[in-house]
This record gives sequence, C-alpha cells and structure tokens, in this order.
Amino acid sequence: MYDALKNEKLFNLEETIAKDIFTDIDYPWEILPLIGDFIRKLGETLSEEEYTQTDDAVWIAKNATIAPTASITGPCIIGKNTEVRPGAFIRGNAIVGENCVVGNSTELKNVILFNNVQVPHYNYVGDSILGYKSHMGAGSITSNVKSDKTKVTIAYQGEKLPTGLKKMGAMLGNYVEVGCNSVLNPGTIIGPNTNIYPLSSVRGFIPKNCIFKKQTNIVEKEM
Repeated sequence: MYDALKNEKLFNLEETIAKDIFTDIDYPWEILPLIGDFIRKLGETLSEEEYTQTDDAVWIAKNATIAPTASITGPCIIGKNTEVRPGAFIRGNAIVGENCVVGNSTELKNVILFNNVQVPHYNYVGDSILGYKSHMGAGSITSNVKSDKTKVTIAYQGEKLPTGLKKMGAMLGNYVEVGCNSVLNPGTIIGPNTNIYPLSSVRGFIPKNCIFKKQTNIVEKEM
C-alpha cells in the first residue's frame, strides 16, 4: 500500500556496505534504531588490510582522507576513498559509504550514507538515510525532532503514518539534490532523482522524479 516509501523503491542496496541491515525490513525509519549495533558487528568482519580500527568501534578505510581536526566517535565506519574535511563532527552510529564527502563543520549522528553521497558544507544530518549519489547543498539540514517533542509521523497522500520514533530526520532516495539552506523537517522522505529548490522547507513524502519549488508547487520532471 505504501510502496513508494519502501527501501527497495528509494535506495540502490548494492551501493552500501550496510546492505544486510535492510534485509526483511520494509521502511527506512525502521532501520534507525538498529544502526549502532549493526556497526559493531559489521566492523569486526572488515578486512584488516583495507580498514584500520582507530578506536573503540571506529573503522576507517586506509585510503580514506581524514582531516586532523575532524572529530569521530564510534560506532562508526568510514568507507574507501571517502574524504572527511576539517571540523567535521561525526557523533556516532554513522556509516559513511565509499567515495563520500563529509565537509567542513558538517555534523552526522545515527545515519547511513550510501556510496558517493556528498554533505560537503555546513550540513547537519541526524537520524537519516541518504541514498546513492544524493547531495545536500551548503547549509541544508535535516531537522530530526519535532518542536512539541511528540513522535514523528510521515505525511503521505493525506494520511499521517506513525513511526514510533521521537527522532527521525529525512530519507533521501538515490540521486536526490537538496538546494542550499533548505530544511528537511522531521519525517521527510524524498523519492529518487528529485530536486529541492534552495531555501525550501520540506515535510512529508515528495515523489520521485520531481522538482520541489515549494510545498504547494511540486512538478514532475520532463523526461
């Protein structure tokens, strides 16, 4: 009934080291409470030739580039050929895929970044999953807690779907482009290949292959 919200419709599961966490789970928000324990188990299986365990439950690919001023707290896995730039703050429960960019002053917490994701400038990404080749423009953030502190729901075709979570940011499908200084409100899910205009405030489900100009003006791309 809610097929457009399912993991298989949003993500290319061949483009993440975390593929197994999605097994037998339909919806992306159901993944969020599982990330920390999954990292600890997966980290123990990683090749010592390819990854270095730098701290308790922190595994970093040997060919990743980590700035000296970056702060990384476990559990965390940082993939091959990924760049973590100065001032980045990785707070734990974070899987950063291969060929990613975590930029200056970007903060990550309880996230999965698929391969080739870019969060390169002043981004906050918390309690979120970012699909293959998704990109967040400078200053764009995921807001992961409602102002009234109630549990997050997802607005979908006139319904409000309960997640059971007090913290949920955004789920970005493959190839999503988020414009600069946008806010993705709690419970946002954006379908693959959709573009978000700069300075947008986004909430609920945004379909695939669209251009989000504002909440009342979402148009299909010309294919």
